[in-house]
Amino acid sequence: MLIAFAVLLGGCGGALHATKTPAGSSVTATVSSPAPGAGSGIHKIRHVIVIMQENRSFDSYFGTYPGADGIPLRKGVPAVCLPDPATKTCVRPFYDPADVNAGGPHGAPAAAADIDGGRMDGFIAEQQLGRRVSCTNLNSPACTVAASGPPDVMGYHDGRDLPNYWAYAHNFVLQDHMFESNDSWSLPAHLFLVSGWSARCTGGNPKSCTNALQKPALPPDFGVSARRAKGLGPYPPPDYAWTDLTYLLHRDGVSWGYFVAGGLQPDCADNEFACPPVPQSSSTPGIWNPLPYFETVRHDNQVANVQSLRRFYRDALAGSLPAVSWVAPSERFSEHPPASLSAGQAYVTSLINAVMKGPDWPSTAIFLAWDDWGGFYDHVAPPRVDENGYGLRVPGLVISPYAKPGYIDHQTLSFDAYAKFIEDDFLGGQRLDPRTDGRPDPRPDVREAVPQLGSLLSDFDFSQAPRRPLLLNAGRPLPAAAPARTAGP
Repeated sequence: MLIAFAVLLGGCGGALHATKTPAGSSVTATVSSPAPGAGSGIHKIRHVIVIMQENRSFDSYFGTYPGADGIPLRKGVPAVCLPDPATKTCVRPFYDPADVNAGGPHGAPAAAADIDGGRMDGFIAEQQLGRRVSCTNLNSPACTVAASGPPDVMGYHDGRDLPNYWAYAHNFVLQDHMFESNDSWSLPAHLFLVSGWSARCTGGNPKSCTNALQKPALPPDFGVSARRAKGLGPYPPPDYAWTDLTYLLHRDGVSWGYFVAGGLQPDCADNEFACPPVPQSSSTPGIWNPLPYFETVRHDNQVANVQSLRRFYRDALAGSLPAVSWVAPSERFSEHPPASLSAGQAYVTSLINAVMKGPDWPSTAIFLAWDDWGGFYDHVAPPRVDENGYGLRVPGLVISPYAKPGYIDHQTLSFDAYAKFIEDDFLGGQRLDPRTDGRPDPRPDVREAVPQLGSLLSDFDFSQAPRRPLLLNAGRPLPAAAPARTAGP
């Protein structure tokens, strides 16, 4: 795997090392509280990096993590059992060591069915429905990868399968109430990530935009195969006219970059046709790379800030990262079924290692999350904040020299917390607020100001000495018998 990364990324990842830590350590679960001096200490963070992976629920990755709000247990056995319409029985969450999973539908209709009014019991039925519909597209939010055997949406992984992710949780911060900002699939999730909204617009006018939870305008290179099979041409270029975070950053002279892994990207936009993935690069806007179609990015001449992943590795190792970075994967390393867990974990580890090995590490905060739940079971009903979400719970990690070690953050969070942190750190608390940002649009609310949203400041202790890097092996997983060092907050 390490050799594969060197080839794919032009050798920019460098040699990576494994750090083993003492066995027999424990995890401390701590109720969130603001860090001392957090208000002024935030400016010790001069580089924010958001790494967004794909399609995993919190319970599927950390449901058995000690101290976290994980899968409910009774006498050590999962206390929940979800109905299986095919067998007329029920299925409990089970350990699934498979490196490749199927998952289930994960658009807005599937979210409503999975949540089922707060009962959180629709996951198996939705996976089976995704197998029945006439589609073989592996990336459609209405479909399920063909699979046999027990419904793997009820399967979970642990530190045996995800040793590096669990090591980051042991050593830094695990967020066990991080919710997808929106109640839908990848494209709306990535729009929310950079702008706090998903909409459809006309004429380049932000006031024309209307809410679009499930169906914002699609990029032209998405669904090409399916549309060709229908005798149709590509979608017209989308018109993302509302205000995104880069507008505020550019206006205040704050550097930013959106780094895209080369490789393949999902292609199908509907459920009727099988379509192979299409090539992806920083020059191919897509569902994981929407910024080039924002009016603000084009008008500010900032499209060149969407760059290749090779540039991220180079800048990280050289100490020339922008103030704000977003990192999007290619399909192979995305963890979006049928991509493997091990490939995704190795890719993420290589990103974090590059940052830790570079001179920017002492002033960096890395926020790692997964864009939606991918149809996998989670037992926590998401809070409702408006017509768009929140969506289902996903894993969230904070990795920084100022992150509290071994800390579990129980606050209610969403990707909007990333924008809020960036705004507080670099923009003096400005918000994506149509009443104050100079570009009025009719978004339902200012997401950073939602009362339920917690503060990422609680995950930091700016009074502590900066933490040393934790370089993990990106080529092969660490052995389960060598757990990471942990400490109290």
